[in-house]
Amino acid sequence: MDLNYHHLKYFWATAREGNLTRASQRLRVAPSTVSAQIKTLEATLGHPLFERRGRGLGLTERGQMVMAYADEIFGLGQELVDAVRSKTGPKHAYRFRVGLGNDVPKLQAWHLLSPCLRMDDLPVHLVVHEDRADRLVADLATHHFDLVLVDAPVALASEVRVESVLLGESGVTLLASPKLAAGVLAGFPQSLHEAPLLLPEVGSELRRVLEEFFTTHEIRPRVVAEIGDSALLKAFGQEGAGVFAVPSAVAVAVQAQYHVVPLGELEEARQRIYAMVMPNRRANPAVEAVIDAGVAARTGTRVPPGA
Repeated sequence: MDLNYHHLKYFWATAREGNLTRASQRLRVAPSTVSAQIKTLEATLGHPLFERRGRGLGLTERGQMVMAYADEIFGLGQELVDAVRSKTGPKHAYRFRVGLGNDVPKLQAWHLLSPCLRMDDLPVHLVVHEDRADRLVADLATHHFDLVLVDAPVALASEVRVESVLLGESGVTLLASPKLAAGVLAGFPQSLHEAPLLLPEVGSELRRVLEEFFTTHEIRPRVVAEIGDSALLKAFGQEGAGVFAVPSAVAVAVQAQYHVVPLGELEEARQRIYAMVMPNRRANPAVEAVIDAGVAARTGTRVPPGA
């Protein structure tokens, strides 16, 4: 059964208001009409979208997913109307939707995405959503994103083909607070044996690289914390809780921001950033700008001005 966008709009209004009565006033229809339209939408999708929370309504897990799509659908609809009515042309000719893996350093993400904001012939409205890499790539396959940046290629269980392009690569540098660094600088990296260490969460590519390095060199640091949020991990490191790793490409910026010092770069340890894209989105101008600039920076080739 095809999606009825009239039903979706009633759901969207109710979700935004959090109340059937307020939604019906906004839509200028009876509350019973709004309720009936939402029930029809739920029957079409096969899942409840709302649940009672006190005197109001809250979104179920499926409802939150539908709301994310509805926000984009009706946001684009208003953008279309504004663009057509405008005498000076659209303010945002293209909405560029990017998924950003949790483990991608934010400074690197900025450098990789910034070319799409400098295109002279196409103004871009950049929308970035951060999440786990596997979830982002699954949403990429359903066309929820134009591009996804991750630290390792992600394979899909389905037969849907997704392209991965290596955009950036750097070494891995270990950092620590000045006080902690004073005790482990001499004899690096063997001095890391039994030294306090802060690790990214299980499943991250940076963690895999670190564990592989320590195993290869028979070094056994003392893991004091595993932290998924990179900013929180750096904050722990700043306070001297343990040694931590960052891509060498952002090490200088991290040193300045968190007042930590470098211990050294790990031999052979590499951190990479990949762009993942559906083949039919490859010719998208914003996707093309990000990929071309990233590959050019990595390989040392020159991108023509304005490209």
